[in-house]
Amino acid sequence: MAEEKKSLFAQRFRGYFPVVIDVETAGFNAKTDALLELAASILHMDEATGLLSIKETFCFNIEPFEGANLEPAALEFTGIDPTNPLRGAVSEDEALKDMFKKIRKAMKAYGCQRAVMVAHNAAFDLGFVNAATERCNIKRSPFHPFVSFDTATLSGLVLGQTVLAKACASAKIDFNNSEAHSALYDTEKTAELFCFIVNKWQELGGWPLAIEADENEDAIEKADDKKVSE
Repeated sequence: MAEEKKSLFAQRFRGYFPVVIDVETAGFNAKTDALLELAASILHMDEATGLLSIKETFCFNIEPFEGANLEPAALEFTGIDPTNPLRGAVSEDEALKDMFKKIRKAMKAYGCQRAVMVAHNAAFDLGFVNAATERCNIKRSPFHPFVSFDTATLSGLVLGQTVLAKACASAKIDFNNSEAHSALYDTEKTAELFCFIVNKWQELGGWPLAIEADENEDAIEKADDKKVSE
C-alpha cells in the first residue's frame, strides 16, 4: 500500500504544527501568578505556494485560579481588571480544553503529529500554559512540552529587532501601541510576524534546501521522539 503523501505543512516543520500563542498574566511567575488572557492563532499553508497565513484567531478571558497572586504593577501594565464581570471570563480548565480541541482538529487536518508553540519570548508563554495545564490536571497537551519557536529570536536574526513592535515596523506590519498588551492583538501581530519571516525565508530560497537529506535523519528523529515520550 502506497504511503500517503504528507501535506506541505506537515513537511515544513518536521511534522510539527505551529500555533501562535500570547498570554496576559498578573505577574511573571507561572506557578503563582494568575493567567488572565489566552489567545491562539491557527495558521494555514497554501499547498500550491507553501506560503503561511492566519486562518483563525480565538481568545479567552480567564478567571484567576484559586489562591492566584495578582501583582498590582502587572495589572496596571496590562490594564486588565480581573474582577470586572463584563470580561466574561472562564476557568483555566474550560479555556485550555476548548483551545486544545481546536488545535487538535486543525493539526489533524494538516496531517501533523504535534503542535509547537510560537510566541514572542516563547519560554514565558509556554511556562504559563504548561503550569495551567498541570493545575487543571489535563494529561495530554497538544504542545511539545519544551520545544518552541521564539519570534523574538527569529526577528532578531531576520530583522535586527527583538521587540515585537519594532520587529513589526521593520517588516512593514501595522502595529498600534495603544492596542498592545491584549492577548488577542499581540497574538495576531506575532502570527503576522511569524508568517512574514517564514514566507520571506522561502522567498530567499531557504526552504526547501537543495541539499541531500542526512541518511541518519530518521534515526535521529526517532531517538528525539523517544526521549520526549519517556
